[in-house]
Amino acid sequence: MEDYASTDEEYYCGEDDCDRDSLDGLEEEESEIQSANRKDSSSKKDDLQRVMDSLSLKEYHARTLLIHYRWDVDKVFSVFVEKGTDKLYKEAGVIVEELNDLSSFHFSMCQVCMEDVPANEMTAMDCGHCFCNNCWTEHFIVKINEGQSKRISCCMAHKCNTICDEGKIRNLVCTSQPDLVEKFDRFLLESYIEDNSRVKWCPSVPHCGNAIRVEDDKYCEVECACVHTKPCPSCHKLVEKSGGCNLVTCICGQHFCWLCAKATGSAHTWDNIEGHSCGRYTKEQGKNLERGKMDLFRYIHYHNRYKAHTESLEAEVHLKEKIQMKISKLEAGESALKDFSWVVNGLYRLFRSRRFLSYSYPFAYYMFGDDLFKNEMTKKEREIKQNLFDDQQQQLEANIEKLSMVLEEPFDVYAEDNLIDTRMKIIALSKITDDLCKKL
Repeated sequence: MEDYASTDEEYYCGEDDCDRDSLDGLEEEESEIQSANRKDSSSKKDDLQRVMDSLSLKEYHARTLLIHYRWDVDKVFSVFVEKGTDKLYKEAGVIVEELNDLSSFHFSMCQVCMEDVPANEMTAMDCGHCFCNNCWTEHFIVKINEGQSKRISCCMAHKCNTICDEGKIRNLVCTSQPDLVEKFDRFLLESYIEDNSRVKWCPSVPHCGNAIRVEDDKYCEVECACVHTKPCPSCHKLVEKSGGCNLVTCICGQHFCWLCAKATGSAHTWDNIEGHSCGRYTKEQGKNLERGKMDLFRYIHYHNRYKAHTESLEAEVHLKEKIQMKISKLEAGESALKDFSWVVNGLYRLFRSRRFLSYSYPFAYYMFGDDLFKNEMTKKEREIKQNLFDDQQQQLEANIEKLSMVLEEPFDVYAEDNLIDTRMKIIALSKITDDLCKKL
């Protein structure tokens, strides 16, 4: 809500400042909308290669940076430009300095086990810390078995957060427990999925092993290639039926019937499931069916309005060019008005308010539904709050449509009186939509 906490002076400022700031704002809005729809075809390998080539790094250094910045390549380059390589590497625990050669030493004392060890049985990491191979191996085996996927490869020196060379880790672990190398590589893959805002595991239970990568709008519906799932009646996680039996078990331990999705006991015979029978039609099933239809219609209602306003926002981005052409035509004419910042402000407010309105529909769907906040308020309180919210939402929607229509008008060819009238409409509607957004 910080975007709507400004004063009127910030909305309707002087000609020079307002034109510049508002146009910058419009460009940011347009950029956000276009980037949300731009196809992102990069993969894990592409992301790694891009960072390696741009910063001249080894693969594990590039991976460490991407893990730290949640596989956001743009974020890595943004920090690089703003803070430089030293700060970028330090925050992620990356050290790229060349190490001193240990071959000139015959024996060295390992500071972990306090034993004198031949130099060829010692391993030094990028940070300069050097310990015997046995201590390094035990350290990494423990970390891998603990499943600390993000910090498995941290140096074991006190307060050292440097990420160790993955190749050295594999070589060390492979000599003792080769099977753990595969587990280590799997953790590296999981970090790409779990820390990446565009990649997520399929939520099916038992896990189907698939991950889903969103290529376009990250706020969209996706469907995994695995069989269909049903929600657990206890924890509501999606559960996949992997066999023929209709008594399924969620990862939380809850048993339920696949046919009617109701909780049951754990035992069943050839003709009965413990504590449950759904083979006979009951009036309760009819009620559940009606409720299912109502839930579906309710979802479609909110989804369609969210989608419609999102599409309107995308279409209205093209208004920017038309508005600039109208302003140029008015400035070249003989109009008594010389300051047209009110037009740019109106368009900027239209973008912001339309986006706010589109997000208000999924908000209302969850806030006033029967699941997430069921126990947060009484039925009467929820009804009162929803009625108030709906009223304000409808007022905002009506005024946004009015503002959009006025901005679409060919006011660049209007007579002076009509132009002044249009100016007052746009300023008033901009103020109204801002106030309604605050209230909502």
